[in-house]
Amino acid sequence: MSDRVTIAIDNGIADVRLARPEKHNAIDAGMFTAIEDALAALNAERNLRVVVLSGEGPAFCSGLDIASFAGGPEATNPLLQRGDDGLNRVQRVALGWQRLPVPVIAAVHGAAFGGGMQIALGADIRLFAADAKLSVMEVRWGIVPDMGITQTLRALVSLDVAKELCFTGRIVEAGEAVRLGLGAGIAEEPRDAAMDMAGEITKRSPDAIRAIKQLLNRSWHADEQSGLELEEQLQRQLLFSPNQVEAVRAQFEKREPRWT
Repeated sequence: MSDRVTIAIDNGIADVRLARPEKHNAIDAGMFTAIEDALAALNAERNLRVVVLSGEGPAFCSGLDIASFAGGPEATNPLLQRGDDGLNRVQRVALGWQRLPVPVIAAVHGAAFGGGMQIALGADIRLFAADAKLSVMEVRWGIVPDMGITQTLRALVSLDVAKELCFTGRIVEAGEAVRLGLGAGIAEEPRDAAMDMAGEITKRSPDAIRAIKQLLNRSWHADEQSGLELEEQLQRQLLFSPNQVEAVRAQFEKREPRWT
C-alpha cells in the first residue's frame, strides 16, 4: 500500500487514513493512485465489515493539489479516462466508497474542500469535528465539481441548497453542515466516534448490513416499483439464511450473536 493512504484492519473494521499531512492531504497524482489501490484492497477483503475513513494531520483533505497538475491537458487528461466500471479516476476516488459493499463512515476534521468534500460525500455517514470546514470550491478555480457530486449531494440537500453551495464556493462550518444535512453530527473526536459507531454496526448481521446499503443506495432515487421490488428481492435472500436465523436466536437467548 502507498504511503499516501494507510489501512489497518481489526475485527472487520478498516481504519483507512489519508496520509499526506504535510500537504493537508491534498490530492495529487500519487494520492489518486493510492486511493484507487486502497479501494481495490478493501473490495478484496472478505471479512470486511465497516470502513472508517479519516485524514492525518490538520485536515481531512484540502482538495486538489492544483500545483501538481499545472502541466495542462497532459497532466489532467489521464484522470478523466473512463474505466470498465463506468467511472473516470476522479469520480472513482469519491464514488468508490459508495460502491464498497460495507458501510463507510467518514471522520472529518479541518478542511474538506473541493475534492476533499466530494470524497467525504462518498461515504455513507459523515461525523464532523467542531473545526470541520467544507466547501464545494471548484467554482473558485473556474471548473465544475466532477467527483460524483451529481450522485452524492442530491441525496443530502435540496436542489437550491446544492446550487447555492456550488455557485458560491463558500465555506460551511460544521454546525451549518449538519443543519443542511451534510453529516450525521459533531463529535469532539470524530475518528473515535466513528470507530464506536463501526463497533455497533459489527454487532449486526453482516448480510443484513450489506443488503441495507445496497437497498438504500439503489432505491433512493429509483421509481416506486423498483424500490419495492428490490426490498422483496433482498428480503427473500436474507430470510432463513444462517445469519438471519442466528440473529433471531441471539435475540431470544439474550446473547451476542455468532455470525458466519
